[in-house]
Amino acid sequence: MASTRGVQLTRQGKERLEEELRLLLKEKLPQLTQAMQYANEEGDTNEHSEYEDLKEERVHIDNRIREIEYTLEHSILIEEGSKDGTIALGSHVSVDTDDGEPLEHWVLVSAEEADPLHGRISDDSPVGQQLLGKKVGDTFKVETPGGEVTYTVVEVK
Repeated sequence: MASTRGVQLTRQGKERLEEELRLLLKEKLPQLTQAMQYANEEGDTNEHSEYEDLKEERVHIDNRIREIEYTLEHSILIEEGSKDGTIALGSHVSVDTDDGEPLEHWVLVSAEEADPLHGRISDDSPVGQQLLGKKVGDTFKVETPGGEVTYTVVEVK
């Protein structure tokens, strides 16, 4: 995170990060602090593996909090959708593949809010890089672990 470039987020992505930060600060961190206090009261913390695990979890949570705060502080809100049919960050895209699978529906987002399991793919991913600038009817190929796949853009919103 040495760069201070703006982090492009959709409204939904920003809201998800804000909710994650709220959850960490208001629920996870207090629960963890309480568990650490309890473990500390149980005895010698130097050789207490539960306490060491809790300390590691605290470092992880603190790092995630700082990461989210940085991202939100440097966020630039982008509009979702495409005004001219050209795929860009925030575009909703439907693609067909040459492997007979059903249509795939994605939103192209920055790496900070990518969530492929929920249809939010990063513009840094191989598919995301290929999608940028495409329009309905355009085809492109991407090398996947299962082999090369040809995609055809069916819809851009």
